[in-house]
Amino acid sequence: MKKILVANRGEIALRIMRTIRKMGIKSVAVYSVADRMSPHVLFADEAVCLGEAPSADSYLNGEKIIAFCKELGVDGIHPGYGFLSENADFAQKVTDAGITFIGPGPEAMRVMGSKLAAKECVKKYNIPMVPGIDEAIEDISKAKAIATEIGYPILIKASAGGGGKGMRIVEKEADLASQMERAISEAKAAFGDGSVFIEKYVTSPRHVEIQVLADNFGNTIHLFERECSIQRRHQKVIEESPISILTPDLRKKMGEAAVMVAKSCNYSSTGTVEFLMDDKLNFYFLEMNTRLQVEHPVTEMITGIDLVEEQIKIARGEKLGISQEDLQINGHAIELRVYAEDPLNNFLPSIGKFEKYIPPVGDGIRVDDGYEQGMTIPIFYDPMIAKLAVHGKDRTEAIQKTLAAIKDYLSKVFPLYPALSHISVLEHEAFVTASSITFCEELLYT
Repeated sequence: MKKILVANRGEIALRIMRTIRKMGIKSVAVYSVADRMSPHVLFADEAVCLGEAPSADSYLNGEKIIAFCKELGVDGIHPGYGFLSENADFAQKVTDAGITFIGPGPEAMRVMGSKLAAKECVKKYNIPMVPGIDEAIEDISKAKAIATEIGYPILIKASAGGGGKGMRIVEKEADLASQMERAISEAKAAFGDGSVFIEKYVTSPRHVEIQVLADNFGNTIHLFERECSIQRRHQKVIEESPISILTPDLRKKMGEAAVMVAKSCNYSSTGTVEFLMDDKLNFYFLEMNTRLQVEHPVTEMITGIDLVEEQIKIARGEKLGISQEDLQINGHAIELRVYAEDPLNNFLPSIGKFEKYIPPVGDGIRVDDGYEQGMTIPIFYDPMIAKLAVHGKDRTEAIQKTLAAIKDYLSKVFPLYPALSHISVLEHEAFVTASSITFCEELLYT
């Protein structure tokens, strides 16, 4: 593999290209008119313009991306996350064009892209799942019977969903019909698929995910866990690894469960298996994300493994060079997502020019970003502009180093991004003691 096109933008495109260059491979950037002078474009060996700023005219134009690959002699496409990263049809077209898709096969993406299909795929492996129904449902009377059987509160979820879309918590039967209608309508609008299902709502849950790596020779390993419970509107905001409340035995059981999920669909490449964990430390399979995760840096920090490099090696047919026994947890890592949002104005996007932008630096500090001082933040894309990841010898040190890095960040870019006020969480007793880290957004941004 001599040339890879990165079908993405911003911080993730730049992060992927750095590994591509480290491996001695040429990189090709794609960009919209709005991103013409972005760092990922300037860093790449070659760059091509896909079209106007809207995603539908640029980063989602799979046909144009494939055409440029053929024109430029590209060997592989790395999709990053978001945009086309979990589009099985795009992955199939890439493969059919004789280009390597750096990610899992289309069939594994299709299976795990549907929550219902994923549940059906893994249930024969006796992996714990949240009580509920594992088939699409629209009949209100049937939904009421199921809800009565498993007990309120329940959660209505879109089969093709993500990011909280098509999801409704129902506390009592009187609200079920209206909430189902809303969930179905929202799912159709967001995903073109109105299929919803019902499961028990796990109160006070922790969102725990396990990173997996699998090659094309049947070798699958896990790279431990990440805590992703700090969320706003079902979107992750703060992530960390490892999780202090996990015993070695529980970590082993969850890791083995994640490996079985990957094997159930003949998975290869990097992937993430997500679980819900209740207050009694029971865990339940939630879904599998068939791509690189936003929060992958914390796993890289505690393991020393470059996940993008592993993706590329697997895609070009290499066997895993590491075994489960080779891996051990080194210290503790925390990642914060930095958003261009105004928390004082209902978290609406905060666009404009970076008059001043100097990210924090120091031992154990990593900033993945896609902007530089003087650039203008466009309105057309996700408001996440950077990720701040910090590594310490233990959780206490990681928290303190993160707080210092945030305050350094604030002193340099304030008041552009008041949404950097993750300080309220990191200093909260419940977070510091790890006794409970499921927060409402009022706590997160006070």
